[in-house]
Amino acid sequence: MAESAAGFLVQKLTSLLVEEAKLLSGIPDEVTFIKDELQSMKAFLQKADVVEDEDPEIKAWVKQVRELAYNTEDLVDEFLYRFEHPQRPGLYGRLGKVARDIKTLKARRRIAAELQTVKSRVTDISQRHERYRNMPIIMETGSSSSSATNNVARQELRRNDARLLHENQLVGIDQPKQELVHWLLDDAVPNSQVAAVVGMGGLGKTTLVSQVYRDADVKQCFQHSAWITVSQSFNLQELLVKLIEQLFKGVSQQVPNATYSKDIISLKEDIIKFLGDTKYLVVLDDLWSVNSWDDLKNAFPMDNNHGSRLIVTTRKFDVASTTTRDVFGGAIFPLKTLSLEDSWILFCARTFPGNPCPHHLERVCRNIWKRCEGLPLAILAVSGVLATKDIGKINEWEMVSRHLGAGFDNSDQLKNMKKIISLSFNDLSYQLKSCFLFLSLFPEDWVFHKERIIRLWLAHGFVEERGNTTLEEVAEVNFSELCNRSLIQSARERTYEIFNTFKVHDIVREIILEKSKDQNFAATTSEQKPFLGRVRHLSVSMPMKSLQGDQNNFSSLRTLLFFNPERSTSSFSMSEFFRKHSGLRLLMVLDCRRLPLDTFPDCITKLYGLRFLNLNGTKVASLPRSIGRLRSLEILDLEETLIEELPVEISQLRRLQIIRVAHSVNDGSGKQKLIGARVPTAIGKLNSLQALYLIKASHGCVDLLRSLENLVQMRDLRIQQLGVEHGPALCSLIEKLSHLRFMSLESREEAEILDVQNISVAPQCLVELRMYGRLEMLPLWLPKLSSLVFLQLRWSKLELDPLESLQALPNLQILQFDKVYVGEELCVKAGGFQMLKELGFWSLEKLRKVTVEQGAMPRLQELCFEDCKSLEEVPSGVEFLSHLKEIEFINMGDELLTRLHSSSPNSDLSRVKHVPTVLTASRDAEGKTHSWKRI
Repeated sequence: MAESAAGFLVQKLTSLLVEEAKLLSGIPDEVTFIKDELQSMKAFLQKADVVEDEDPEIKAWVKQVRELAYNTEDLVDEFLYRFEHPQRPGLYGRLGKVARDIKTLKARRRIAAELQTVKSRVTDISQRHERYRNMPIIMETGSSSSSATNNVARQELRRNDARLLHENQLVGIDQPKQELVHWLLDDAVPNSQVAAVVGMGGLGKTTLVSQVYRDADVKQCFQHSAWITVSQSFNLQELLVKLIEQLFKGVSQQVPNATYSKDIISLKEDIIKFLGDTKYLVVLDDLWSVNSWDDLKNAFPMDNNHGSRLIVTTRKFDVASTTTRDVFGGAIFPLKTLSLEDSWILFCARTFPGNPCPHHLERVCRNIWKRCEGLPLAILAVSGVLATKDIGKINEWEMVSRHLGAGFDNSDQLKNMKKIISLSFNDLSYQLKSCFLFLSLFPEDWVFHKERIIRLWLAHGFVEERGNTTLEEVAEVNFSELCNRSLIQSARERTYEIFNTFKVHDIVREIILEKSKDQNFAATTSEQKPFLGRVRHLSVSMPMKSLQGDQNNFSSLRTLLFFNPERSTSSFSMSEFFRKHSGLRLLMVLDCRRLPLDTFPDCITKLYGLRFLNLNGTKVASLPRSIGRLRSLEILDLEETLIEELPVEISQLRRLQIIRVAHSVNDGSGKQKLIGARVPTAIGKLNSLQALYLIKASHGCVDLLRSLENLVQMRDLRIQQLGVEHGPALCSLIEKLSHLRFMSLESREEAEILDVQNISVAPQCLVELRMYGRLEMLPLWLPKLSSLVFLQLRWSKLELDPLESLQALPNLQILQFDKVYVGEELCVKAGGFQMLKELGFWSLEKLRKVTVEQGAMPRLQELCFEDCKSLEEVPSGVEFLSHLKEIEFINMGDELLTRLHSSSPNSDLSRVKHVPTVLTASRDAEGKTHSWKRI
C-alpha cells in the first residue's frame, strides 16, 4: 500500500511538472527531486509491503513513506486547487491572470516553503532506506527473511493440522467428499485428469481433500500416492525431492543418494519414470499461480492411460480453470461456505462441547455466528475464543461480539485466522490492494453492483492504463481478478451478468477495515464507532452533526460516502458542515445517495476537484447554473431525483464521462416507467462523454441528435420521446456511434413508429438493446448483432413471427417481447437460440399457440407468459427443455389454467413434470400481481 501511495503520487507530480511548472519559480526543481526519490523507493516498497506485518522496523519505515506520499499529495492538490483556473482569452484574460498572481503570492510562497520541507523529509527517509536495504530483511524473490520463513513454517504446520482432523470432528463435508471420491473412482476417462478444489482461504479445502486422500476406497484404487504442499513461495527443486521421497516411502524403498544432487530436469525425469504405467494420485495443496502449475505439470507422465488423478487446491479460479483445461483436462469443484444449519452445528460443537447453546447466550452467540457467514476457519477461530469464556458472564461474550475485528490480535486462534485470510490480500498488486481496501468503506453485509464500484475506482485514479485498453476495461479486469481470488463474492447471480450483485465476507471486511485504519486510508463511522482522526476516505452511517467535533481532521479527505440516509443529513446541515471544514475542498468523491436533500447544496459547487457526484434517490429538483464550476467532474449520477432538465452550463464540464438522469413513475398498470430529462443541444460538446442516460428528444427538432454525433466515445445511450421526424437523424447517429454497448430507444407514444430501418451498419459491440415503439418490420440489421446478450422489444406490433429472424443470434441470453406480435402462432425452430437462458412474452393478445422444436433453446432456464390470455395450452415441446428451472403463467386465460390441473382430460402437466417450479398468478385492478400458486 505504501507503494500504491507513492506510485499514484509519482503520476500526479509528473502531471504537475507538465501543466503547472511555470506558475511558481523554483517549484519544478523541487517537484522533480521528490518525484525521482519516490520513484526509486517503489521497487523496495513492493517487497516491503508484503513483509511489513512481520517486521516492526520495516512497518515503521513503510508508514513514514506512506505518510510522506499522502502529505505531498495534499500539498500538490492544494496547489492545483488554488492556482488552476480557466483563463479568458485576450487582454482581459491576461489582466485577470496578473491579478490572480498578485492575490495568491502569499500562498505561493507558503507552498514553496512546504515543498522544501517535503524535500528534506524525502532526503531523510531515503537515507534511512539506504541503511535498511542492506539488512537481511527483504531478500531476493524466491526466498524470505527468517520471520517470513517461520511464518511459512507455521502455515504449513496448520495445514498439516487440518489434514489430521478426524472425520467425526467435521461438519458439512459429507456431500463434497462424496462428489470428489465418486469422480476419482470413475474409470470412464482413462487418461490422467485434474480435480481442482477452489475457494477462498479458510473454507476447508485442505481438510476436505485430506479426508478424500485418506478414504479407504481411494487408497485401494491407486498404486502410488503423494501429498505436496506448494504454497506461495516454494523451491521447485526441494518440492520435487519431497515428492520422490514420498513415492519411494510408499513402496518401502530408500531414495537414491544421487537424487539430492540432481537438477530439476533430472528430477522430473525420475518422477515420470517412477509413475510411468502406474495408476497414481498426487495432491498439490495450496497452488497459488498458473506459473507454479507450469513449473510442476511436466513432472507427471503425459501419456498415462491408467486413470491417474491429480488433486489441486487453490484460492484462484483462474488456476483451477487452467489446471483442468491444460494438458490433462479434469473438473472444477468449487467449495462453498457451510449452510446455516451446518455452520450453527459447528459453532455450538466447538463453543459448548457436548452441550447445546445456553438460552441466555443464544442472542449474542447468533450475532457472532452470523458474522462468520459459514466460513469454517472463522467459526473455529471464534468458537475457540468463546470456549474459554465464562458462560455466566454475558458481558465477556458481548465484548467479543462488539469488538470481533479489533480483537484479531488478542488470541492465537483469531491471529492465525487473520494471517491465513490475509495471504490473499498480501498477494495482490499494489493497484489491486487500493481497489480492494476501498471496499472496506461499505457497511457490513452491504450488497453492491460492479458498475458502481468501478465508477468509484475510476474517480479516484486507482486504475492505471495498460497498453491500448481503456481505463474501464482495466477496471473490469481488476474486479474480475478480485472475484477470481474469492476476495469479492457473488451475492446473487442473474442470467444477465450486469444484474449480478456482490459482497465482501464480513470477516474479510473486518481485516481490510483494520488495514485501512492502520494506514489512514479509509474509515467508517457510526454512532457505535464515531470517527476520530485523519483519513483519506470516509463512509458515514450517522447524523452529520455528530461529525462536527474539532477532534476530526478532514483536511486530507478525498471520499465522503453516506449510508443509512434517513439518519444522515439535510441540505442545510451539509452546507454547515462544509462551511466549518474548509479542508473538504480537496474532496474528489461525494456520494449522497438517498439522502433527504430537497435542494442542491450550494457548497458542492465549490469542490473544484470533485470527480464523482452521486445524488441518486434525493429530492433535488434542479441543478444550479454554478454547476459549471465543477470542471473536474467525470461522473454525475442524478437517477431517481426530480430533475427534469439539465442547465446549459452542464456543457462546460468537458471531463464528464457519465451522466445518468432518470426517475421512475407508475404507468397506471402497476408497472414502473422511466422518465428522462431534457438536455441542451450544447451537450454535444462533451467529447469525453461515454454514457448519457436517459434523455428526451426535442419535439419536432433534430438538432440534439445531430449534436450527439460528436460523442464518438459513447458506450451507453438511452433516448425517449422519439418521433417519426427523428428517424433520419437517429439512424445517422447510431451509425456514427460505433462503440455503443448499451442502447435504449423509446417512441413518444405506443402507436408511434420508431424509425430505425435505414441503418446500414449497426454498432457491432452492442450487448444490450431496448426498443420501445411501433416497427413496420423487424430491422434487417438487428439479426446481425453478434455480440447482443439482452434484447427487449415493446409495442412493435409485428405481423410476422420475429423468432425466425432472431434465432441465429449467437450470444443472446435474454429475450423479452411486450406487445410485439399480433399473430396467433410462434415457433422456435430446431437449433435456434443456442445460448438463450430467459424468454418472456407479455401482452401478446392474439397468441394461441407456441411450439418449441426439439434441439431449440437447449440452455433455457426461465420461461414467462404474462397477459397472453388467448394462449390455449402449455407450449408444445417444452418437455425437450431439459435445463428449464421455472415457468411462470401470470394473468392468463381460463383455458390454459384448466389444462394445468391434473383432473383435466386435456391436462398439459406431463409437459412440465420435469420443471422444478411451475407458478401461476393473477392481477388485480390496480395492476398488482397476487395469488401465486405452485403447480
